[in-house]
Formats: sequence, C-alpha cells, structure tokens
Amino acid sequence: MIVLTGILRCATQAEADIVRRLLPEHTRLTHAETGCLAFEVTVTDDPLIWRVEEQFSDRETFAAHQQRTRASAWGEATRAIVREYEITEVNAE
Repeated sequence: MIVLTGILRCATQAEADIVRRLLPEHTRLTHAETGCLAFEVTVTDDPLIWRVEEQFSDRETFAAHQQRTRASAWGEATRAIVREYEITEVNAE
C-alpha cells in the first residue's frame, strides 16, 4: 500500500479559493479510481494550509492517480501551490 501524508500550502487567498472550488470534483474523481483506499483533503486552522492524506493499494494505482491528476483541471489550476508530502510504502502483514 502507498500512503501519502502532508500539506498543500497556499500562498494567497486566491490559491485557497481555487482549492475550495476544485476540490469536490478532484475528490470525486479520485475516489472513483481503481486502487484508491482513502483520500482526504481538509483545511487546517490556517485557511491557507490543507492536510492531505491518501492511500492507494499499490505503486501502480498510485502512479495512475498522479498521472491523471497532473492532466486534470485540478492539476493545471493548482500546479504552483506548494506541496509538502511524504510518501511511504506499507507492506500488509
């Protein structure tokens, strides 16, 4: 399983508004992806910082998610927003 945790750090209120506007559709599309086990993006106490938590079944499904995301409206509109992510592989025992 691939686990991504971290933050999306908006520099301006305009960037945060883009996240708020596009996040529902991005979330819907991500949940529909093969291999998506969990996906949650939530605003923190700081309205410019969003907590990101993702789980995908394996490297291949995570790579497909990243590829789809880069080519999406979300990917285009949020490209300049800073992401501070940690990606780990967790082996099921």
